[in-house]
Amino acid sequence: MKFGTKIKTSLYTEWRPYYLDYTGLKRMLKDRMFDGGWSEKDEEQFTTFLESELDKIHDFQRDKTSELARRIKDAEKDVERFVASDHDQSHDSHRLETSGEVEAHAKQYVHDGGSDDDLSDDEGDSFDELEDHFHGLEEEVANLVADVHDLALYTKLNITGFMKILKKHDKQTGRSLKATFVQEYLEKRPFYKYNWDALIVKLSKLYDLVRTRGNPVRGDSSAGGNQSAFVRQTTKYWVHPDNLVPLKLAILRNLPVLVFNSEKEFESRDSAITSIYFDNEDLELYLGRLEKTEGAEAIRLRWYGDVDNKTIFVERKTHREDWTGEKSVKARFPIKEHLVNAFLRGEYTVDEEFQQLVAKGKKTQAEVDSMIQLANEVQYAILTRKLKPVMRSFYNRTAFQLPGDARVRISLDTELSLIREDNWDGRIRAGDNWRRTDIGIDHPFEQVQSDDKELFKYGVLEVKLQTQFGQQPPKWVTDLVQSHLVEAVPKFSKFIHGCATLLPNRVDLVPFWLPQMDTDILKPDTGYLTVIERPGTSSATPSRSPTEHQSSSPTSTPDNASVAYLEPVSEGEDDDGMNMPAKDEDKRTGLSSDDVKAAVAFREKMLEERREEDKRQGKVPVADASGSGEPSYAHSPTRKGLDSPSTKPLSINPLAPSSTFDETLRTRLHDERVARERAGDRPNDQDEETNGLDEELPPTDDRILSRDWSAPVGKKIAIPVRIEPKVYFAAERTFLKWMNTAVFIGTIATTLLNFIPADDPRGLISAAFFTFAALLSIAYSVGIFVYRSYGLRERHAESLYYDKYGPTILCFVLFLALATNIGLRASEML
Repeated sequence: MKFGTKIKTSLYTEWRPYYLDYTGLKRMLKDRMFDGGWSEKDEEQFTTFLESELDKIHDFQRDKTSELARRIKDAEKDVERFVASDHDQSHDSHRLETSGEVEAHAKQYVHDGGSDDDLSDDEGDSFDELEDHFHGLEEEVANLVADVHDLALYTKLNITGFMKILKKHDKQTGRSLKATFVQEYLEKRPFYKYNWDALIVKLSKLYDLVRTRGNPVRGDSSAGGNQSAFVRQTTKYWVHPDNLVPLKLAILRNLPVLVFNSEKEFESRDSAITSIYFDNEDLELYLGRLEKTEGAEAIRLRWYGDVDNKTIFVERKTHREDWTGEKSVKARFPIKEHLVNAFLRGEYTVDEEFQQLVAKGKKTQAEVDSMIQLANEVQYAILTRKLKPVMRSFYNRTAFQLPGDARVRISLDTELSLIREDNWDGRIRAGDNWRRTDIGIDHPFEQVQSDDKELFKYGVLEVKLQTQFGQQPPKWVTDLVQSHLVEAVPKFSKFIHGCATLLPNRVDLVPFWLPQMDTDILKPDTGYLTVIERPGTSSATPSRSPTEHQSSSPTSTPDNASVAYLEPVSEGEDDDGMNMPAKDEDKRTGLSSDDVKAAVAFREKMLEERREEDKRQGKVPVADASGSGEPSYAHSPTRKGLDSPSTKPLSINPLAPSSTFDETLRTRLHDERVARERAGDRPNDQDEETNGLDEELPPTDDRILSRDWSAPVGKKIAIPVRIEPKVYFAAERTFLKWMNTAVFIGTIATTLLNFIPADDPRGLISAAFFTFAALLSIAYSVGIFVYRSYGLRERHAESLYYDKYGPTILCFVLFLALATNIGLRASEML
């Protein structure tokens, strides 16, 4: 799709005047070039036009973000006022009960004997009024979410438009304006660098307040700060930059943003996380984590916020194979920043400091003993393996979690940067210190040389679930990870990716995702997940995908203005069914019984005539998926505007059994579609026609298996190979089976040699053949066993684990020995 078309279909109609006039700029460029070339005056006017557009966009975004912040603050005040009012009413009711006035108050009212209503009319009205207020706030929050989404899209479209029109200008005029305009104009009005996290955090807090009616869940929100060890099931995904804001907004509808310090105003540095990873010159830890060997470790130092944070966490991640029955764990302990170097050199131990935690009552003795053991093991590994700082990872993390509830925790890491910390190539980076001192959290780290840093171009989404006792993840989580917003990358590791990209001369094995970095993961919106919805959504609502705009925008369907309004059909209903009489129609219409019967008869007659007309025109009835047995017709001549094949959805009963949606129904629908296409009656929009079916049928797998990936020159893609202990036992059993066969054949050969006379040449020849077969079996089995054992130890997936030649050769040699023996004895008898 051309950008001019994309910006027209993706813009928010109400903000249309404030978008970049891409068409006007392109027309100006084209007209001036055809009028005799591009002059200095044209260049000046074009630059002035660009600057005026930049001012317009910058001012609009600034005003709109201020307006959104104000609206969020006003909504928070409304929530607090409504909650305070509700608490006051509850307090007054409690005071009436305790003072004995309730009994006298209740005597003024006469309730039905069978009434179970415990609330007075005033109290019920007050509750309903409060609910109405909160429903209004829910609509306002939905509008705020949509506005943030559309404003982020507005920013993305406009900066893309600037880059494209500048590139087009430089190409057509031969003048270099792009670099100058970016440096002298865009950098002074950097609307495209706006950080949406502050707005999203405020919006999440508001959303949670409204959702919980002003009583958000309370709990520990330290993001794991008080957990010395935790086990989670984690899946990882890449997120395209265009999908970052929509993804955050989609998640906060179900989980609030986890704020590390709720007592202070959110700042961008609060979400910064920096880690220093350790390894030796042989990259022992890197290879262990890459190949997923049992017990492979990763050791890192981590701090939160800016570099002035005095508390550093020493963490160790240990990989466990499934066959061990254990889960991979991450354990950590805190240490003061000024003691880190002494700890790494072995000059300082944490025993005394941690024992003080027991004396102060902050930790139990068991917890302290575990922390001391972990610290000693980490220190021993650093000293014995000669581990040094290798790489730094920096990112801004937005975490979503109910405080105190770790069953579902989602984190989104953006601006991921990987920076070298080692001194192995002779360039001093960290020196003798445990980290570099020339950088902080100033992404994109312009002071760092380009070959010393890797700026990861995607966001990294981690979904952490605690699904004990066979629990299934929430449906919204499943819908999220199956949507177009994310790209699954199992076992992605920042440490592995950093080493593979920053240390190319030391790394021979690379992760499987590295060759895929050049592939664009941006996928079209298939409508599987509705990210943003405005209350009372109209066709002009911008909070949709571009494809939805093209199909539902008023400008895209010129005839829709003439289509009469019809009451919408709910899922599981059919238009024909809406014409059938209700059971109590005589009571609802006020007609006599005879009149109602006459009306019903007339209506049934009309329906029958319509069915006959459909049959005469060759329109095939579609099987009703609800299982009622009544056919429904895909075409309707009496309601041509709405019941045409391009708009009428297929009726699906959500309570129908699964057998309703079997392969037979799929075949019928497919045959019907083929028949219509052959007849030239192909629908304009097949997506709408099968909309009901898509909601019930299991989604098809649209993934494409590609074998075209290849590792960079001189590298190999590491394939994690899981080797369980039973594999070693299987190799040994196979070897013993071969030896058993060899001993059996050897027994035959020994018997022949011992009981055949020395002057019997035919017997000696037969014994020699059997002896050769036995020795060959022994030699072959030993060689195969040694080869397989080596492959298992080295975790080679391509070793000779399937033997397709050995048994055949052994059978052939045995057959030859037996045939020789029989042939020789037969010749002797003759």
